[in-house]
Amino acid sequence: MSKKIQIEDTRNRPFDVSIIVPFLDEYENLEQLYKEVTSIMSSLKKTYEIIFIDDGSKDQSDKKVLGFIEQDDRIKLIQFTRNFGQTAAMAAGFEHAQGRIYITIDADNQNVPSDIPKLLAKIEEGYDVVSGWRKDRKDKFVTRRIPSVTANWIISRITGVRLRDYGCTLKAYKAEFIDSVTLYGEMHRFIPAYASMVGAKVTEIPVDHRPRTKGRTKYSLNRIFKVLMDLLTVKFLSSYATKPGYLFGAVGALLCSGGVLAGIEVIIEKYVKGTWAHNNPMLLLAIFLFILGIQIILIGLIAELLVRTYHESQGKRPFLIKKTFNL
Repeated sequence: MSKKIQIEDTRNRPFDVSIIVPFLDEYENLEQLYKEVTSIMSSLKKTYEIIFIDDGSKDQSDKKVLGFIEQDDRIKLIQFTRNFGQTAAMAAGFEHAQGRIYITIDADNQNVPSDIPKLLAKIEEGYDVVSGWRKDRKDKFVTRRIPSVTANWIISRITGVRLRDYGCTLKAYKAEFIDSVTLYGEMHRFIPAYASMVGAKVTEIPVDHRPRTKGRTKYSLNRIFKVLMDLLTVKFLSSYATKPGYLFGAVGALLCSGGVLAGIEVIIEKYVKGTWAHNNPMLLLAIFLFILGIQIILIGLIAELLVRTYHESQGKRPFLIKKTFNL
């Protein structure tokens, strides 16, 4: 039987698990979350740390976490100077985490910490990313659930990573796959797709979901536009990050071909129907399409140069090595 080869992890990691908790004005929820997470993790007999990331709270949430730190040295706190968003909070948590497995969880107590052992069990089965699926979701149907179902369907088909709940924060990751990912915008929800790009084995399991009973939700429908724009970026990075010339070249060639066809139509109409070229709107269309096609091809060439500059100037490589033998 062939053995699954893992990406080599060279960092010193003193903990088995890092729990990463971004929060914004969740003073009323943090105590319950802390007690539930520590209770579950203590029962697992694993070394762990809990990293709280304060994303610009105004309600004394930071003082609540500082109280945890006084009695528990496994608790860490990262404070932002202002609200930078959940993606930035998760990125900061990943950067400072020292566990071999990262687990992300919301601070609003809608994710259930008792599901953490199920995530870890899947990791131990050989998966690299385990995503929670809120099968029985306790959110408003019109403003939360319908947009979520639609977004998950679109994201799954564009990225090729089929998940039913990209928006569920409760996820587990092998650290070595996440350390190679740089997050921007609202891209935390696409982490499984990013990890898949470098060869991670991704799966999804049902998890419990509770209604929010304290505090105020931070989600609104205006996030839909941001997610769609970030999805375009993910698709570009997954398919054309190292070969943008293919995309721009194909589009440019298509437009140039349209211009040529429009030009042929102008010639046919002149000699068959007697229509003067300067009176034919197809002439303008032919010129416009051809010039636009050439410009897009040139943009593709510039993009190719930028990609090479990006990788070579920082010593980055467009690949991730799993393991080396006899070198």
